[in-house]
Amino acid sequence: MALQIDLSALKANYRALAGKAPGARSAAVVKADGYGLGAGLVARALAEEGATDFFVALASEARALREALGQGPRIFVLSGHMAGADLGDAIPVLNSPEQYFRDRAIRPGRGFAIQLDTGMNRLGFEPGEWAALKAEILAAGPELVMSHLACADEPEHPMNRRQLAAFRAMTEGVTVPLSFAATGGILLGPEYHFDITRPGVGLYGGMPFADARPVLRLSLPVIQVREVAPGETVGYSNTWAAERPTRVATLAAGYADGLHRTLSSDGQRPRIDLFAGDIRCPILGRVSMDLITADVSALADVPDELDLICPQQPVDAVAEAMGTIGYEVLTGLGRRYPRQTV
Repeated sequence: MALQIDLSALKANYRALAGKAPGARSAAVVKADGYGLGAGLVARALAEEGATDFFVALASEARALREALGQGPRIFVLSGHMAGADLGDAIPVLNSPEQYFRDRAIRPGRGFAIQLDTGMNRLGFEPGEWAALKAEILAAGPELVMSHLACADEPEHPMNRRQLAAFRAMTEGVTVPLSFAATGGILLGPEYHFDITRPGVGLYGGMPFADARPVLRLSLPVIQVREVAPGETVGYSNTWAAERPTRVATLAAGYADGLHRTLSSDGQRPRIDLFAGDIRCPILGRVSMDLITADVSALADVPDELDLICPQQPVDAVAEAMGTIGYEVLTGLGRRYPRQTV
């Protein structure tokens, strides 16, 4: 069982996304343990490509990332200054007047950033709150003012233009660096780029960056291979029955490893395949906690491992079969997979 991470592809995706916003500085989002791939591993690789600003979700992630990166790069904490948070030298992205006053009382003179709510209604200063405190906050010298797009993966969605107009109005006269675009926003074009972009899922090969190079390969070890006769069933609840002699491989992975039970075959119809090179090996029956079964009848020789995520079946194809998005697949990959770089 192995999760292989192609650091050259990761770096290539960073360069490609940075190249789409040449007038901006490209940061890197490495929250959720680097989208499940290992924050320290991917952040060090991206720092080699020139990234100097990194974004995480929580203060605890910032501490671990600082240990991996050493001194120098800036680390922004998107959840801001939560009560009891140990921020160290990280820069909290303050999301409300409450957070602002807490941070200034506890960390006077230390670096901070501001998030504005331009319509997503999730995090950030609302327009009225910002208007009341804008002069005071700007006088305190934030390092960054940012917002976040709700529908950037839908380029024609009218929400994008509404949020852009709101961000421009709320930042009128602001001279500190501005940030508005994550991966989807970068792809929307120059109007959305401002001073700092924040690529995230596109770095790791996920949509909406359709031109991304695949970054990961998930290979599952074969435990056992058996011949199943017509009429015999495989797995829990007898949901799949052989209609012909079938060679079935049992592999060591399951929903405890982030491979949802929804990948189970729909009766006799497979929802998704494993791969041996270019040869498809359909998943049969129920995905269980630690095991998956697949039809390997097409293989002359069964290899030691079959691939679930690979160039033939990228992460978003697996996500579609699960009924979710690539972000959830990436961040849900379990800790039992050893991370290997190639």
